Amino acid sequence: MYVSARSDYALRAMLAVAAASAGGDGGPADSESPTGPVPTSESGTSTGSRSGPAGGSEPAGGPTAPVGTGGAGGAGGIGGELVKAAALAESQGIPLSFLQGILLDLRRAGLLHSHRGTEGGYALTRPAGEISVGDVLRAVGGSLTTVRGLPAEDAGYHGVATGLRDVWLAVHGAIAVVVDRTTLADLLVRRERSAIG
Repeated sequence: MYVSARSDYALRAMLAVAAASAGGDGGPADSESPTGPVPTSESGTSTGSRSGPAGGSEPAGGPTAPVGTGGAGGAGGIGGELVKAAALAESQGIPLSFLQGILLDLRRAGLLHSHRGTEGGYALTRPAGEISVGDVLRAVGGSLTTVRGLPAEDAGYHGVATGLRDVWLAVHGAIAVVVDRTTLADLLVRRERSAIG
């Protein structure tokens, strides 16, 4: 598995938004307008990165229904403070022009909700405990494991190399287990424990 700068930046940005939603110190944020919820699967597993855009192709400019901040102890959630792209870029050391494309991909994948205007910004569409690292990686990079630029499941071999496909699929499965079981909330909790210890 190769973690590109784009994937790393996306995870850092999502964690900063999650921390702001929980009232943490993930980065500068605007506290004026909460955002509305987006439905999740009943299992609590995030599926937004595979289901396509949520809420249309452009963010709404009007008011939305208030939602309380989710998760205790910095777990993050929907609602709370909106984080501006410029503040995210500055706090995480990410070039703004590069970050804007990443934020667009995350919004299209249904992981972020945005509001325009002077009081606008970005917020999570679901609680941080329902967004996995795997969701973010797939939203900005596609398949978790690639072979010659193709998803591992599309790799084809013949002759003596036939068994390689099984190896790549096993690698893909092992990576998926780790990144799909680790949520943004898990990472925020680890950060808090590190700060205390």
